[in-house]
Amino acid sequence: MNSDNDILKRTIIMVLTVATLSACATIVPHDGGPNGPISTAPRAPSAPAADQAARPVPATPGTPLAAPPVPASATNAAAAGVVAGPDGATSGITRDNAVRALIAFRLSCPALLRRLDASGLTQAGDWTAPCAAASAWRDADAPRFFAEQFRAVQIGDGRGQATGYFEPEIAGSRTRSARYSVPVYGVPADLVEVDLGQFSATLAGKKIRGRMEEGRLVPYFDRAAIDGGALAGRGLEIAWAEDAIELFWLHIQGSGRLRLPDGSVMQIGYANQNGHDFVGIGRLLINRGEIPAAGVSMQSIIAHMRAQRDGGAALMRENPSWIFFREITGAGPLGSLGVQVAGRASVAADPAYIPLGAPVLLSLDRAEPNGLWIAQDTGGAIRGANRVDTFWGAGAEARAIAGGMNARGAVLLLLPHISAERLLARR
Repeated sequence: MNSDNDILKRTIIMVLTVATLSACATIVPHDGGPNGPISTAPRAPSAPAADQAARPVPATPGTPLAAPPVPASATNAAAAGVVAGPDGATSGITRDNAVRALIAFRLSCPALLRRLDASGLTQAGDWTAPCAAASAWRDADAPRFFAEQFRAVQIGDGRGQATGYFEPEIAGSRTRSARYSVPVYGVPADLVEVDLGQFSATLAGKKIRGRMEEGRLVPYFDRAAIDGGALAGRGLEIAWAEDAIELFWLHIQGSGRLRLPDGSVMQIGYANQNGHDFVGIGRLLINRGEIPAAGVSMQSIIAHMRAQRDGGAALMRENPSWIFFREITGAGPLGSLGVQVAGRASVAADPAYIPLGAPVLLSLDRAEPNGLWIAQDTGGAIRGANRVDTFWGAGAEARAIAGGMNARGAVLLLLPHISAERLLARR
């Protein structure tokens, strides 16, 4: 009699022969901003009635450096090409910005020192000197730390985009009631996650998720099925939310807080995902002409959802991705580097182009995100060189800034001197 493991292996071999399943290697599901059966009747919003995106503060963006064309075959930063950045690149950063970045960098160092770098930019030991210096460096002298310990480089054409994410706080309860009826699910036992790199070297780093059904690996339940009760009655609920729309956006952010009826807070974080690709409903609405592209934000999308007769249920189901959560009892929220992310200091990035733990310098057409950030997280829609998602923390101001963040301009990466010199010597 065949074991489940044997069946699973044969199933994966079959999957590899057809290009019908897309891999999902997302660790944290926030997706770059606007983009029993569950009751989806319209509810009073948990957020303030005057929920609006912050008005952008304009700035003059930096000009990317001249660079050779990026090869079409490039799949990481080293292949995309490295150009030496200007001397004194960090001279314009503020002391407060540098202090926040130094604290975040210092916190990242233990993970940074042991992490393999998929970008091809750094090697084992390259971060030892900056991390050793950071451990004893005075916060008050943080600007000098970044000026002395790193060299700025540009990856590819240097043209970047920054969106924003935040840690939502929504109304919830540990127990179900008429008011709190929207389930917050933990990870189901039948969710199977497969590392395809174990079966083919060409698929290293790729994963798929699904479930076993009659000896076959099939896609896991999508949002529509889960909304319809596919997981009901299995005891997977770790909490219940008041508002389906607010929970939907908490899914997109990847972590958040539930404000419980007694006023206490339950913090929840990403535990896993159902394996279906994220679909940005903001983009769908723009393409259909239902909302204008100019000034689109999380807030404008929510307003449109609440105006629908079904409370936005059909629109939410067009995004098949579903996030499973766990309760966080220690420091949080945690990024995919495994350390606590900090508002106005942490960004999500594609680790194939920006080493997680590395400092990133933004010079964009919005003033709010300009300055130094530390790459500590990843995101489902954060892909490619010079693409980052800025984390703004929790609260109304963070929600307002992150909800409408979409800035463009120049991006520089700060690397240890030994890394930069080795890369530039190859040119």
